[in-house]
Amino acid sequence: MIHLRAIAKKQVNKNIDSFPLNLPLMKALKEINFSNSVTFFVGENGSGKSTLLEAIAAGVGSISVGGEDIQQDRTLDHARKLSTQLKFVWQKKTGRGFFLRAEDFFNFARRIKTLSQELEEQVSEYEQKFTGTGLWLAKRSVLGQKAALADKYGENLDANSHGESFLKLFQSRFVPGGLYLLDEPEAPLSPLRQLSLLSLLKDMVNQDSQFIIATHSPILMAFPQASILSFDTYPPQKVEYDALEHVTLTKAFLNNPQSFLRHL
Repeated sequence: MIHLRAIAKKQVNKNIDSFPLNLPLMKALKEINFSNSVTFFVGENGSGKSTLLEAIAAGVGSISVGGEDIQQDRTLDHARKLSTQLKFVWQKKTGRGFFLRAEDFFNFARRIKTLSQELEEQVSEYEQKFTGTGLWLAKRSVLGQKAALADKYGENLDANSHGESFLKLFQSRFVPGGLYLLDEPEAPLSPLRQLSLLSLLKDMVNQDSQFIIATHSPILMAFPQASILSFDTYPPQKVEYDALEHVTLTKAFLNNPQSFLRHL
């Protein structure tokens, strides 16, 4: 399912020399069409792929899985500014899904842990204020909320390995019919767990979800029938998997690591 069909840059008449509109990517960008349920943004660091993904998240009003909401996160000021200069073309608009930057995940885990602790403190306060039926009703409500958090995210996301926590988050938060914007989700994942993530993507694509993912991972990029957009040229261009430098370089290294290491 294609929810977001395209983004296009509006006609900009002023402030074109200010960040982020002065980025080479934005000067060259006209329109990007999303023709598949999974689209990968690839390219070197600093190429603009994450910046554009953040702007899409701000522009579509995506929920952020992080320490702060997109509209309050100061690190996304540039993304909100850029999003006002983009047009969003929907095929079937959805309010489901979320935006995730790998580095924000641990802020999110702390946020869930803090909320759980606050609910426990609330129960203690009720035990001091109420008795009998009143206490039972008050505790039932709060403990129900705490149980719902534990059921959705586990008792303690921090207790798992980074990779386990990531996969648990995806398993609990992926819902059918969503638009998911993921920035380098492979960061905490081993190769085996990246394959597990591919399996989750496949399941959700079969349930009418769309993914736009910024990544460096040749494993993720191998998702069948995905569109791959290279940000190493401006404007971004579609590239075949086998032609990607990430892929060719990784293959060459694995086939003969010593030919690379002897130059160190």
